[in-house]
Amino acid sequence: MKLIYTDSLVVGAGLAGLRVAIASKERGLDTLVLSLIPAKRSHSAAAQGGMQASLGNAVKGMGDDEDVHFQDTVKGSDWGCDQEVARMFAHCAPKAVRELANWGVPWSRVSAGPREVIVNAQKVTLQEAEEAHGLINARDFGGTKKWRTCYTADGTGHSLLYAMDNKAISMDIPVHERIEALALIHDGKRCHGVIARCLITGELRAYVAKSTTIATGGYGRIYEVSTNAIICEGIGQALALETGVATLGNMEAVQFHPTAIVPVGILTTEGCRGDGGLLRDKDGYRFMPDYEPEKKELASRDVVSRRMTEHMRKGKGVDSPYGPHLWLDITLLGRKHIETNLREVQEICENFLGIDPAKDWIPVRPTQHYSMGGIRTKATGESPQLKGLFSVGEAACWDMHGFNRLGGNSLAETVVGGMIIGKYVADFCENNSLEIDTQLAEKFMRQVQTEIDTLVDGEGHESPFELKREMQRIMMDYVGIFRNGPELDKAVTELKALLGRSRKLGIKCKKRHANPELVEALRVKRMLKVALTVACGAAARTESRGAHAREDYPQRNDRDWLNRTLASWPDAEALAPVLSYEPLDVMKMELPPGYRGYGIDNAIAHPDTAKREQQIAEILAGLGDDADRYQRQAALMPFELPPSLQAKNERLSDTLQRPSANALGEKS
Repeated sequence: MKLIYTDSLVVGAGLAGLRVAIASKERGLDTLVLSLIPAKRSHSAAAQGGMQASLGNAVKGMGDDEDVHFQDTVKGSDWGCDQEVARMFAHCAPKAVRELANWGVPWSRVSAGPREVIVNAQKVTLQEAEEAHGLINARDFGGTKKWRTCYTADGTGHSLLYAMDNKAISMDIPVHERIEALALIHDGKRCHGVIARCLITGELRAYVAKSTTIATGGYGRIYEVSTNAIICEGIGQALALETGVATLGNMEAVQFHPTAIVPVGILTTEGCRGDGGLLRDKDGYRFMPDYEPEKKELASRDVVSRRMTEHMRKGKGVDSPYGPHLWLDITLLGRKHIETNLREVQEICENFLGIDPAKDWIPVRPTQHYSMGGIRTKATGESPQLKGLFSVGEAACWDMHGFNRLGGNSLAETVVGGMIIGKYVADFCENNSLEIDTQLAEKFMRQVQTEIDTLVDGEGHESPFELKREMQRIMMDYVGIFRNGPELDKAVTELKALLGRSRKLGIKCKKRHANPELVEALRVKRMLKVALTVACGAAARTESRGAHAREDYPQRNDRDWLNRTLASWPDAEALAPVLSYEPLDVMKMELPPGYRGYGIDNAIAHPDTAKREQQIAEILAGLGDDADRYQRQAALMPFELPPSLQAKNERLSDTLQRPSANALGEKS
């Protein structure tokens, strides 16, 4: 058995994983990253539009601060998020953006003076302040009150990942590429590392560590069409699930992005609409103002996706060999803007559609995009059930997104979450010794080896490719944008049958080294468990909240469902997870449940909401008129951060309001 030891082990080399690794290495800890692919090819590179942070440099961002960002995030989550985590996130986002600039990210910058933009299909001239010249710019995104999405044209994820990986390289952080984790080493109370397989040689290795961080991204590829990279198959979540101890949170919360191109499902960034693009139907009619007169195309993603689907159901979609779609029109932005700020979109349109987006409309429809659910963690990023197991980014349910993520908040979460959780990981490593139990490592090594032997030498006959296609079809057909009881029950039944069949998997290629069929067989049974946690959670949640939209239960039900779904799999032979629920305490919320701002307000109120609102009013009245926003916030919902991240953020508006030396009568 090959044993490799380290202090901080990170599984996944995207932005979140690398940021945790950097935080560990900064503290002098031995740090190691495992990755399926070279780090710079991680799915983080696919993020186009930007990263939310309340810098408030651009004129349309003036007045923005942590309070506004926090409120947007909570409302966007449909009150499903952990508000303390949302506060931690909003506070640290400006720090993360500035740190990235220091590491070499070429953020798009403000140019002083007039600039022409498109707002609500009209050309508008904005006057940027002289003092803002050269500062980090921001664009509009859905579900936000201010323009706060910092960007580098439409290649933001690419820029961030390259800068982050270069930083990791400069710190001599090793990344073991072409390595896939297949099991967590644990004793039921603490995680001690992973059993991993080399995709090239087939060798099994035991990586033993003080802390293990899962940063493997989302589980979009359990669906037939997804904007996710093909490696985003939910294996990290499955590893936690298969411990029988660790829980997954809110797995039914799956986001569909409004504007993926037809038919391949590649994303066109929300920046298209943020910069002024429009959605049109088969008649060329701009329909979103009819549904959402205030936010129109820039309502939250879940809302826009549902409105688009509703419009197509009315027969207003464009017929195509691949089913109905709608049009995304960015022609009004002009060629110069597209070739400057939407270059990736232009290349996607040219290479995959054969069109010029400066002249032609883009065929789009909602497609699976993001996983709000993941490995349930505390605010520190650690699993409540398994000491030493951490998770960060899309792999985790940290839980700042609740049941819907705002555009720009996921790229931000990878870096901000990695920054915060990385410090807690480092604290854990410094305060805990490395425990090496070779018998425990050998136990899990034997289990994985037996699994491989059974696939290669056994008499199984089920095709992993066929099972995967069936799973993806079921998820697409029955667990999509709109959900209902009969279809969800059908999904659960059919997925259980597939999981049963997966126990008779067989492969035709008997190679034990580089063997894609073996890789698929090892993954598909784990993916089926992830799919079942999604379907079972969706079937059980009889309400509509954020991206979880039940046609048979259209109301958000705070009275009965203001909670977080937890899923575990204690019986390895079971065909379904065990579900439990973690209530969200209204009496601890800074922002009690209210009207989200879309459609009719039909929510069923929680009995504590009015009580908490009254309590908040009394707390604020007791502080008096002299209390600043920081004092008010601390009185309503204090939150903790590592000491180095607690400092207040400074903004251009603070500088402009500060009296100059001459105004104070001082000599210059």
